Amino acid sequence: MKSRTNKWLYRISIALAVLGLLVSIYMTIYKLTENNTMCLGSGDCAAVNASIYSEVNGIPVAVVGVAGYLAILVLLLMENRMEFLKTNGTLVIFGLTLVGFLFTVYLIYIEIFLIRALCPFCVTSQAAMTLLFILSVIRLVRQPNH
Repeated sequence: MKSRTNKWLYRISIALAVLGLLVSIYMTIYKLTENNTMCLGSGDCAAVNASIYSEVNGIPVAVVGVAGYLAILVLLLMENRMEFLKTNGTLVIFGLTLVGFLFTVYLIYIEIFLIRALCPFCVTSQAAMTLLFILSVIRLVRQPNH
């Protein structure tokens, strides 16, 4: 049985994964349609989206975000339903959020120092991934030994 605190950490993690997924889907649509009205008044959004850094090997960064957040969300939702994830889910989620966080740090560097523009949607996703990583560390540390 999860403690009350662990349940809240779990629920907040799910909410952050959903938020990140929704922002990534929105940014994927924006990237594919190049509809600048989706920036909601921020020219920095268009600058980031049009930059050479908005894709990795031809794949939009937003699509990478969709895949990452979806994987984290599925693992969170399945961690109490599959034997492997009951034992290892917290560690697997930590690993995914660590990779996501490191990629986030890279993207923040790109936006601030190379593009010199901050997309508010990107910042929202970056905050969500950073918080997911922090929560995954807390959940991992609090996990009872098996």
